[in-house]
Amino acid sequence: MAQFTLPKNSKVKQGNSFPLNNGATRKKTLQVYRWDPDTGGNPRMDSYEIDLDKCGPMVLDALIHIKNDIDSTLTFRRSCREGICGSCAMNIDGVNTLACTKAMGEIKKNVRIYPLPHKPVVKDLVPDMKQFYAQYAAIKPWMQTGAPAPKQGERLQTKENREKLDGLYECILCACCSTSCPSYWWNSDRYLGPATLLQAYRWIIDSRDGNTDERLAELEDPFSMYRCHTIMNCTNACPKGLNPAKAIAEIKKLLAAKML
Repeated sequence: MAQFTLPKNSKVKQGNSFPLNNGATRKKTLQVYRWDPDTGGNPRMDSYEIDLDKCGPMVLDALIHIKNDIDSTLTFRRSCREGICGSCAMNIDGVNTLACTKAMGEIKKNVRIYPLPHKPVVKDLVPDMKQFYAQYAAIKPWMQTGAPAPKQGERLQTKENREKLDGLYECILCACCSTSCPSYWWNSDRYLGPATLLQAYRWIIDSRDGNTDERLAELEDPFSMYRCHTIMNCTNACPKGLNPAKAIAEIKKLLAAKML
């Protein structure tokens, strides 16, 4: 029987512990993934005990409290704190989500925090997103039309056509869906992933775009889209409640209709 082991320098070890000794009555322990590329050592899980009365209610508030008051070396991304920028996407309590919208009270035991899975780690909770954004750029996420712009006003569409974009344009490119997809884990070099395909569909069905056939043709190969096996992890993971799996299914239906 084949046996598989992780490289020695990839095994996560027990890290530093930062206990709380101030008599706090409302405590919570956060176990946070740490890795420093400058040291080249193994990743580790550091343990931080915090006073819930001294920080805000969200996981991001707790991480900011740790960085400001306990351990300034902790590294993570964050920006809007309102669930609209996607910067603080990470794996919390086993689920890809946004730290700024995940309430500490929703997690009953210790809070375990990792970077988004199956992405190279830049440092601590910061994943390398270069490939993800390159794939997004590859689907040309802007309006393409050969028609001249109206001399007056905007490019208009009917109310019904506008409603087709609901559930698509709200994507914040946090990558929670793509990094929860097993097909993307194993084929991310060629499979575009749920987030990028959701955005592709957003432009495919936009009545103002004139490049629908070309957009579909660019997805018609064995890997760009057809690596999707409708596992539904992407839809379950989306912190905005969107349905990337449905968007991918709709693209498949449009490609099938072209063959008839």
